Amino acid sequence: MRYLHTMVRVKDLDASMAFYRLLGLEEVRRIDSDEGRFSLIFMAPPGQPECPVELTYNWDGDEGLPSDSRHFGHLAYEVDDIYAACQHLMDNGVVINRPPRDGRMAFVRSPDNISVELLQKGGAKAPAEPWASMGNTGHW
Repeated sequence: MRYLHTMVRVKDLDASMAFYRLLGLEEVRRIDSDEGRFSLIFMAPPGQPECPVELTYNWDGDEGLPSDSRHFGHLAYEVDDIYAACQHLMDNGVVINRPPRDGRMAFVRSPDNISVELLQKGGAKAPAEPWASMGNTGHW
């Protein structure tokens, strides 16, 4: 058995791809089905094409998509510098739902409310402002 991918449905393909690019992922494969009227875009960290998230986009919309997508759980990515990663996301308009107060873990949400966990590579960084005193925003 081997891991293949994690699939999430997206409502706005451009916004979702832009979000995952902000996380550092790149498109590694795409399938566009004229017959099925959908696109599958696989995005993965550089050099790790075997660890993709599959963005499923239905061209005619997807009225059945849950409004919160909380049944899914979350995606998790290790980052070299949790503080720099969160600052980069904030600078680009992404809300940090659970700041890295502990220097180790943060949560953000994609445009489709998919929770994304960011984990500091190696041990936790020393607590630092503004993160140490920043409260949670919304759900994560």
